Amino acid sequence: MGWQILFYDDNVKKDTLEFPNKILAKMLWIFEMIKERGPNIGKPYTDSFGDGLFKVRSKGKEGIGRSLFCYASGENIVILHSFIKKTQKTPKKELEIALKRKKEIDNEKSK
Repeated sequence: MGWQILFYDDNVKKDTLEFPNKILAKMLWIFEMIKERGPNIGKPYTDSFGDGLFKVRSKGKEGIGRSLFCYASGENIVILHSFIKKTQKTPKKELEIALKRKKEIDNEKSK
């Protein structure tokens, strides 16, 4: 069946799909690669943040898009948070949002 990409909620899906055109096009292309080959495709497309959190990296003229994700059950990943990165380092606030949501996903898996 292949890998599935799920979104944490409709707002995360909306934020992702509202990326500027070039960033969105590349992000959707990377999502297709993930569906075919799994999320461990490596740099420059995906990378680990540690603590079970990973990122999809999409660059365009308009900036840098990031989607932070974690593994769910089976061959499913959940996009926890998407944003346009404006600094070299990922802002702590953006990371905290994703980590909080990951914790909720982990709690659901352990039930």
